[in-house]
Amino acid sequence: MARTGLDTLDVRILRLLREHPRTGLLEVSRLLGVARGTVQARLDRMIADGVVADFGPNLSPRALGYPVQAFTTLEVEQASRADISAVLAAIPEVLEAYIVTGPGDVWCRIAGRDNEHIQSVIDRILTIPGVRRSSTVIALSAVVPHRVQPLAELGDG
Repeated sequence: MARTGLDTLDVRILRLLREHPRTGLLEVSRLLGVARGTVQARLDRMIADGVVADFGPNLSPRALGYPVQAFTTLEVEQASRADISAVLAAIPEVLEAYIVTGPGDVWCRIAGRDNEHIQSVIDRILTIPGVRRSSTVIALSAVVPHRVQPLAELGDG
């Protein structure tokens, strides 16, 4: 079961690794003034608790040639959600997809080379059996990009 809170050292370790992801554990321990074994044990515990989800590099769709992002809300047949989810997962331009509440059923963030490419991705999504219609908006700029670190900074609040 995941922990519900982090202590100050946990947050400091996470902040340092987010800001400088290529820093080794020995350097992290030196910068934070704690033993390397302490940093390793804390990090191992946060991994086991599911707090640290991955260590992969965050890739930039823009740098990969996909500078346009759009948010598409799909209306779907409820019985088809599992099949629709599997097909969405197979479309590389679909960066995220969530089942949501509200007027739509599935929310997708997609990336494309240009507006026409976004349209072709949407057209492909609309051919999925069970997808009835879509509503799409194009992202102009990121005001607050995806982040999680501020939640760790809140503590038990």
